[in-house]
Amino acid sequence: MTPMSHDKILILDFGSQVTQLIARRVREAHVYCEVHPCDVSSEWVRQYAADGRLKGIILSGSHASVYEVDDRAPDAVFELGVPVLGICYGMQTMAQQLGGKVEGSPHREFGYAEVRARGHTALLKDIADFHTPEGHGMLKVWMSHGDKVTEMPPGFKLMASTDSCPIAGMADEARRFYGVQFHPEVTHTVQGRAMLERFVLEVCGAKPDWIMRDHIKEAVAAIRAQVGDEEVLLGLSGGVDSSVAAALIHRAIGDQLTCVFVDHGLLRLHEGDMVMDMFAGKLHARVIRVDASDLFLRELAGVTDPEQKRKIIGRLFVDVFKAEAEKLKAARPGSKGIQWLAQGTIYPDVIESGGAKSKKAVTIKSHHNVGGLPEQLGLKLLEPLRDLFKDEVRELGVALGLPHDMVYRHPFPGPGLGVRILGEVKKEYADLLRRADAIFIEELRSTIEPNSGKSWYDLTSQAFAVFLPVKSVGVMGDGRTYDYVVALRAVQTSDFMTADWAELPYGLLKRVSSRIINEVRGINRVTYDVSSKPPATIEWE
Repeated sequence: MTPMSHDKILILDFGSQVTQLIARRVREAHVYCEVHPCDVSSEWVRQYAADGRLKGIILSGSHASVYEVDDRAPDAVFELGVPVLGICYGMQTMAQQLGGKVEGSPHREFGYAEVRARGHTALLKDIADFHTPEGHGMLKVWMSHGDKVTEMPPGFKLMASTDSCPIAGMADEARRFYGVQFHPEVTHTVQGRAMLERFVLEVCGAKPDWIMRDHIKEAVAAIRAQVGDEEVLLGLSGGVDSSVAAALIHRAIGDQLTCVFVDHGLLRLHEGDMVMDMFAGKLHARVIRVDASDLFLRELAGVTDPEQKRKIIGRLFVDVFKAEAEKLKAARPGSKGIQWLAQGTIYPDVIESGGAKSKKAVTIKSHHNVGGLPEQLGLKLLEPLRDLFKDEVRELGVALGLPHDMVYRHPFPGPGLGVRILGEVKKEYADLLRRADAIFIEELRSTIEPNSGKSWYDLTSQAFAVFLPVKSVGVMGDGRTYDYVVALRAVQTSDFMTADWAELPYGLLKRVSSRIINEVRGINRVTYDVSSKPPATIEWE
């Protein structure tokens, strides 16, 4: 399914936790790019470039030191004649491999820095955040390094510097090789987006033709070519990824697609009905709804460990899905039957799985939709979104005609409320949490922030309620209550790698608390989580 008609940028990943941000910034410039591990061979790089569409290469950062590990860019990177941008470790390995020197620095730099741009190179020309009284252009950037380039390779000139890092940027303009010690991919580098756009659009000359509304035609043609007249089975969770995958595949092959919607009893309020109304009602897709809530709740009884809960929910989902697939096969014994399993795998899943295999990056969590289910079912795998980031999936969903509210809903974990109910999962807890969470979301949607004109739901990146398995004393009327507690969580983030708790208006929080306590019998106390990530995570489990 890899797009075959677009210019492309290759990003080689040396294990940085923010490599995906590089790719997202390139895609935001409407240029197609792919992330691959840094230990690919020179032969692989040459083969990758053989179709003539490779316009440039970016070398990512790393947690390692170039003089302590063997991670190098393949020699072919510097032999193809395409522009190369090295970021942090990428700049250091570029320097070392091309004849410069890298050493440990007595002055480590982590966080905000001001860099003086020098030399007016093609990459930084006329890009500055402010100017000194002497007229020097200055950049506000984010640094994260303990090593530094102490000697540039032959042919390079100084491009940027700080007091503690005299070579904070270097350039060989003849070969179009550039290196920066700071991270242009993070939002803390104010002009970072402009720098990366300058590199891919002007230095590399890549065409900005990676646009989601145009991608539908390509994707539909690719699905039809891949599937032919065979049938496809898709597990529809109601989340953004599976919903967009379902809409796209249905656009391509219509009734050749059958969706199985497993309701595990841990969905948000009325979510199952909304999924059926959208896909079976409006899109007229073939959807089988399986109410497996009793099974899931029975298997989760007495289980309190979060990871064990995730594993049980993941295993049961596979079991139920497999059983439905077997029923479909048995119902049509004489036909070709279902040959394909469709999944809503997106590009970050693919990158993280690849990183785990190459051992270049630490795997933060496993993804249940990148696994052995196709082999267990004896089906071929169809992943029409595997080249797309989340924001691109959302754009594609809107272009396919899915409702904006569905496509831009806040993220919801695969195990659903199973990991928003702390400790043991019970139906009573799920019912209470569903109603409390719905009130919170409803108030966020209906409360407009006057300066931006946007709702607080749109101004937060993720918001939800958490059920706490403790009781507290309360008073209602003249009576004493002893009921449960919920915590509200709302965060703002650009990348979900770091997040700040949202400073919601007190009036909004007051209304939410009052409504939950008055409308949800069984809850008598509401708290608000003011923890940022790090040190906390966004979800509680």
